[in-house]
Amino acid sequence: MTVLVQPVILCGGSGSRLWPLSREHYPKQLLKLVGQHTLLQDTALRLTGSMRGTAATFMAPVLVGNDEYRFLLAEQLRAVGVKPAALVLEPMGRNTAPALTLGALAASVDGADPVMVVMPADHVIQDEDAFQAAVAEAVPLANEGKLVTFGIQATAPETGYGYIRRGAAIVGSTGFGVAEFVEKPSSEIAQAYLDSGEFFWNGGIFVIKASVWLEKMRQLQPAVHSASLAAFEARKVDADFVRPDKTAFATSPSDSIDYAIMERLASTANNTGEVVVIPLAANWSDVGAWNAVWDISPKNSDGNALVGDALAIDTSNSLVMAHSRLVACVGLTDVVVVETPDAVLVASRAHIQKVKEVVNQLKAGGRTEASSSRKVHRPWGWYDSVDMGERFQVKRIVVKPGASLSLQMHHHRAEHWIVVQGTARVTRGNEVYLVAENQSTYIPLGEKHRLDNPGKLPLEMIEVQSGTYLGEDDIVRYEDVYGR
Repeated sequence: MTVLVQPVILCGGSGSRLWPLSREHYPKQLLKLVGQHTLLQDTALRLTGSMRGTAATFMAPVLVGNDEYRFLLAEQLRAVGVKPAALVLEPMGRNTAPALTLGALAASVDGADPVMVVMPADHVIQDEDAFQAAVAEAVPLANEGKLVTFGIQATAPETGYGYIRRGAAIVGSTGFGVAEFVEKPSSEIAQAYLDSGEFFWNGGIFVIKASVWLEKMRQLQPAVHSASLAAFEARKVDADFVRPDKTAFATSPSDSIDYAIMERLASTANNTGEVVVIPLAANWSDVGAWNAVWDISPKNSDGNALVGDALAIDTSNSLVMAHSRLVACVGLTDVVVVETPDAVLVASRAHIQKVKEVVNQLKAGGRTEASSSRKVHRPWGWYDSVDMGERFQVKRIVVKPGASLSLQMHHHRAEHWIVVQGTARVTRGNEVYLVAENQSTYIPLGEKHRLDNPGKLPLEMIEVQSGTYLGEDDIVRYEDVYGR
């Protein structure tokens, strides 16, 4: 009999330790850090099709993510041929326990009660055969009502991870009961954990039946359960997007899966063997900082991981990422250099955890580099502000095939559009006309206008703005297919 397994992908998190590549408005799960796909795309593809060596089949995934990223999430899945069963949009962040509760409710629509494989969207797993073998071990246990987590085989005394101490072995399985969950330790305690052989890293991956999760939430976290249930029952469905009610969800406490349920059930007072850990040795990484990116990246004979137009002379054990220009390093050891069009990070690998302090200082100073990069993604495509001065701004604009910007107007600026590639359909006042490659058009200040791409190839344009105020908030929208 075929067993259906429901992937639930949690798409929260900002990844501030991966600044300047990861920003608040474009977090790390949307980035290509290793290989040809983004972390989100790799996560979805990992949970697609038949589970190797078993009769189990992965269902279409349920995603739970931030409303702000909805079009980016949908577009990234579309690009790799994955159609989600539901894309549940959290009205606001409330940590992973409420997020999973929304995901379990979405997976339980129409009376279904699948076994869920719950994963963050921003982790790397390089040995997918080992991962699927662990899932195959976990599914029968979850089907019996166990709450299964994966214990990452510890290879170093890491202080940045929580740990899981294994209990008694489970007969007929590679799994163990969980004796306890422990917080991030000091380096001395972490070394003792590693030496004992009894501890795993806590990777935040779970295999749980939907009904079991919902019942445990009802018993142990009734405020989260009731708020999530009320929000989901009052949901609105907009195309592929499921929008829980904001007012109801706002009443939910914020809590993690571990704190809310797993640690409580594994505590000495409550431990009845319901929580199980399956060992996982699959080259896992949470890609929590630039050192982790260096760890999992291909390296040359000098131990350097070089990405883009990067040169390294008399340099060793370093990560150098160039995204818009040549970056040359000479005579360096154990450094991280990350170049983007609007910011450059240069840091010692020994102090790389302090990158978050850079982000905090940028936020405190009101700097936009903390939240946004120069290249800004929109549901219709993207734009890059390539130059700016007093009373002018130059943008490179790319519009996806069939996509359309809103019908809009600006009070303080005029715009000149030059088509570099493709064909633009322009609405200007009462006119609608086409602009081909190497042609241009002009949008006067105060004129109602729209740009769309009627073709089958991306439309690329240069836009020159001129006026007294060039901020993105100088826009009046009359019609917008994206509901903004």
